[in-house]
Amino acid sequence: MYGEKPSAPAIHAAAVFRAAGATDVLELGAGHGRDALYFAREGFTVHATDFSPVGLRQLRYAADEQDVAERITTMVQDVGEPLRLPDGSVDAVFAHMLLCMALSTREIHALVGEIRRVLRPDGTFVYTVRHTGDAHYGAGTAHGDDIYMHGGFAVHFFPRHLVDSLAEGWTLDEVHPFEEGDLPRRLWRVTQTLAG
Repeated sequence: MYGEKPSAPAIHAAAVFRAAGATDVLELGAGHGRDALYFAREGFTVHATDFSPVGLRQLRYAADEQDVAERITTMVQDVGEPLRLPDGSVDAVFAHMLLCMALSTREIHALVGEIRRVLRPDGTFVYTVRHTGDAHYGAGTAHGDDIYMHGGFAVHFFPRHLVDSLAEGWTLDEVHPFEEGDLPRRLWRVTQTLAG
């Protein structure tokens, strides 16, 4: 759907992770793997998760083709369930447009709690979400909790106070607005770190 080139947020995240001394990256919602493959090519060890086993199979095939298979592990993961990783097991977490799927605010807070659990001290979390300034906010079928169904996709549009509440107990390093795609989608790229 998005091609093979890494997303702009992934390119930014790799630089942030490298500057923080990270070596292990967990990507949530890896899909076909364009960003997971990029992290692996950049020298990171990558734990790629997605709800779709088909997407992860394609990711593993591409990892073999690009000679980075030894740096990537894959795991089917429903983000509505606890992450199947040990406490403090990764240096960094990346999630591009995953948190703004059709998850309730409660589910989003639970997921960020799980991300906090699996991160090592001083770990970094970079994520992107569509926000309430997006052209599709308020369009389509309302499902409550700032979730709207439009064009077959349900999106949880983030108000700024949700970003701030998810950063409680973290250091909120950056909330960077950007646009992506033809509409264009309006998003925030959020970087937050745990205190060591």
